[in-house]
Amino acid sequence: MHEDSEFTSLVAQLAKLCEARELQVVTAESCTGGWIAKVLTDRAGSSAWFERGFVTYSNTAKQDMLGVDAALLDDPGAVSREVAEAMARGALARADADLAVAVSGIAGPDGGSEDKPVGTVWFAWACGAELRSACECFEGDREAVRRATVKLALQGLVYSAGNGRE
Repeated sequence: MHEDSEFTSLVAQLAKLCEARELQVVTAESCTGGWIAKVLTDRAGSSAWFERGFVTYSNTAKQDMLGVDAALLDDPGAVSREVAEAMARGALARADADLAVAVSGIAGPDGGSEDKPVGTVWFAWACGAELRSACECFEGDREAVRRATVKLALQGLVYSAGNGRE
């Protein structure tokens, strides 16, 4: 598939940057259920730069595995800038890694609201002291939302790795 070749290309770029800069990557995933880590580890030799992945689908997992504050999960909620950023910071704090990506969203087909419709995904990328976040609302079915999420997560990792450590 075209998207899969895009994933392969993005992971190749990330691998090259991580190896050159001696960066270790960690993922913190909710709506993608480990898909980002799967794509990263599809590349032979990824153990040189991929440290681990956290699949924190439930709010309890976000708290237990990443240290996300329960109050944030109540308000503004799991699908928010604050939670995505807390997930990324928590992943870096709990792994021997330099670069983290976190995603939390509503892949559908149900679960959306007027404020957070199906397709809403919050992203956070952390590298050293740098923390960036973004929100996207993707179109399509559950598969399309998750696939688009993986792609943007990879693009953000490449960008962060390209800017090096703080």
